[in-house]
Amino acid sequence: MQVSIETTTGLERRLTITVPAARVDSEVNARINKTARTVRMDGFRPGKVPLAVVKKRFGAGIRQEAMGEIIRDCFYEAVVQEKLNPAGSPVIESVRDELGSDVAIVASFEVYPEVKLGSLSGIQVERPVSEVSDADVDKMIDTLRTQRATWADTTDAAKEGDRLEIDFDGSVDGEAFEGGSAQAFSLALGSKRMIPGFEDGLVGVKAGEERDLNVTFPDDYQVENLKGKAAVFKVKVGKVQTSVLPELNDEFIKGFGVTDGGLEKFRADVRKNMERELKQAIKNRTKNQALEGLAAAHTLDVPKALVANEVARLRQNMMRQFGGNAKNVNPDMLPDELFAEQARRSVVLGLLVGEIIKSFSLKVDAARVRTLIEEIAESYETPAEVVNWYYGNKEQLQQVEAVVLEDQVVDKLLAEAQVTDKTMPYEEVLRPQQQ
Repeated sequence: MQVSIETTTGLERRLTITVPAARVDSEVNARINKTARTVRMDGFRPGKVPLAVVKKRFGAGIRQEAMGEIIRDCFYEAVVQEKLNPAGSPVIESVRDELGSDVAIVASFEVYPEVKLGSLSGIQVERPVSEVSDADVDKMIDTLRTQRATWADTTDAAKEGDRLEIDFDGSVDGEAFEGGSAQAFSLALGSKRMIPGFEDGLVGVKAGEERDLNVTFPDDYQVENLKGKAAVFKVKVGKVQTSVLPELNDEFIKGFGVTDGGLEKFRADVRKNMERELKQAIKNRTKNQALEGLAAAHTLDVPKALVANEVARLRQNMMRQFGGNAKNVNPDMLPDELFAEQARRSVVLGLLVGEIIKSFSLKVDAARVRTLIEEIAESYETPAEVVNWYYGNKEQLQQVEAVVLEDQVVDKLLAEAQVTDKTMPYEEVLRPQQQ
């Protein structure tokens, strides 16, 4: 087998593989012989069909099938011989297959880039320093009470945070439009569910009141014929309801699984959960900065095939987020461009992280794996069972090991980077970061 390789552009390569006719003929004849031993044809006993008859009847199909495997095997042999590292599957550009002649296969593909680590000392990281205060715990408990609030009718004027039950009819230029009316519609003031001006116009209303709201649809509104249009909504308020917070008593805290220890135990549990979240948020913020710094410090050519695979994975993840509604979503509504930047970043970081693991000979720390699994298990009712489940599930264990190995990479980055501590309030640390 002869192999020649050509660099087309960047990471793209083109292989021309010449396969001796004798190898192809040998494989095809072996398959014809095998077929002759098993094929059934009228007029012949099983296993007694002449080779010439089998070849005439099935030869073309057998050769085509054999060529598929020959192309696969020869491509693999060629990349091993030339010490190439393909990124993604090859595109078979052409196959010259003539009886009695050597077979010529032309295949194009991308290779992984050569990754050379630069200095890591220029990476700058601000590591959050924070703690959970008593005031933070009080605010969290108030949030929990708000989440379990009940609603009570009121004759007072509506304010932000109140809930309204309304009927409304909308019109543009005096004409009703599709989706512009509703009956017994529930609306929380301040939720920003409606177009600008709608909810603000209902602040101060009382049950039984009617109001006309003059609003304008945003220029980027999702319905084309309503973009930028002035509209009038005639609104009748059926109910105004205000939230009633539950009392902070034994009945309330039992809803969170606290049956003994009263309020003191409940506060301790809330604090523990908040401290766990804070620890994870600090870790994530620090990790993100380290990885962003790593990516910014390196310029890499990225195989298109790897980016395409990552785009497909991100699209699939987004489809899962739609849950039961996914069947109503056309994946074509989620174009590649929506995920392209994130996909490229993921591929770049994957290549760099892999090179750090290789360069520093990092191995998964089994003790850290155990610690992480035990931390995950803490939030379950029977932690020991959860720990055993992870160690009995190869796929789940491998996922945890991958997380730990990436954490070890981040530790290596932080050891080399310029890290400064920054005191931050609890809520700021937990605030989602812009990706």
